[in-house]
Amino acid sequence: MIVYQLLGRLFLIFLAGLSLLTGLWAGLVRLGWLLPMPHEQFVLAHGPLMLVGFLGTLIGLERAVALARPWPYGIPMLTALSSLTIMIALPVQLTATLASLASLLLLLVFIALYRQYPAEHFVIMGVSAIAWLVGNILWLLGQPLFSVVPWWVGFLVLMIGGERLELSRIRRPPPNVRAKFYLGVAVFVIGLCGTLIDFQNGLRVSAVGLLVIALWLLRYDLAWQSARQTGLPRYMALALIAGYFWLALGAVLWLGSAQFFSAGPKYDALLHAIFLGFVFSMIFAHAPIILPTITGLPLPFRKAFYLHLGLLHASLLLRVVGDLAGWQPLQRWGGLLNTLAIMLFVANNILAVRKGESALARSK
Repeated sequence: MIVYQLLGRLFLIFLAGLSLLTGLWAGLVRLGWLLPMPHEQFVLAHGPLMLVGFLGTLIGLERAVALARPWPYGIPMLTALSSLTIMIALPVQLTATLASLASLLLLLVFIALYRQYPAEHFVIMGVSAIAWLVGNILWLLGQPLFSVVPWWVGFLVLMIGGERLELSRIRRPPPNVRAKFYLGVAVFVIGLCGTLIDFQNGLRVSAVGLLVIALWLLRYDLAWQSARQTGLPRYMALALIAGYFWLALGAVLWLGSAQFFSAGPKYDALLHAIFLGFVFSMIFAHAPIILPTITGLPLPFRKAFYLHLGLLHASLLLRVVGDLAGWQPLQRWGGLLNTLAIMLFVANNILAVRKGESALARSK
């Protein structure tokens, strides 16, 4: 039974990886690189493939493992199916319906977790699932993707923020410190709701909340303590701290350039400062912990991990500078190097697993 469970998880990870690779392909086409397109709407598939197909599947799988019940596995199954419908150009209504059902299930997961162990971080994560659900419903109703994106950002930022809040309990922060985090979340959510009435001003309000969350993480997260250590703890800490700086920069960009939140190079900077600089830095940081938990495979730390981490942030800096300066070649090459950083991340993790398995075999 355990073997079948692991095989099922590995298959879902494979589908998440397929979504990642296809999403990166669509992203390069969107940046102007001359690559083949499977269908006419392929350039629009980049965001949904990355957020629903890749991130949604991984987050759903992680939470299903944490709850240790069969029904939460419906989340990664639905997101993987949603992603497959994008790849073969089925109607967007079907794609968005599957994503909406997945986000509803994720909300039920956090309700179940809260009932088992009432804790503040599960409330924050539940709000993140609601943000994902609202965004997916807006997508289902035919709203333009740029109006959906802030809700998807809310899903990821609040999910990660809730996880970091949980870990911060080790330091036992006083109530006034926790209150600052809750204030940032409240302002951010109010801003998201405001986008339904006045999109640009709602974005500006949500940017203030994002900035408060980013500054809270920079000030109170455990990463600063871990940065003084060596090996994996230091690598994770540096990835986390870099991600928090990108989140803060993304919030500032949202605040000052909300009028560009629809298309164009500044829109590219607004999104990728958070989706790449923050979210993927979090993925790079937590992969050595989360992937072994899900797969049962060893993933020992290697100094080579710093290569994909450094390339991600250096290339993103080039891309954002190109975006803000209106220099398209720099933006395009930065985007290509972003893709190479993610591919290098995948390759480094595969090599680490192989070395870990070899080490285990020699020790037996």
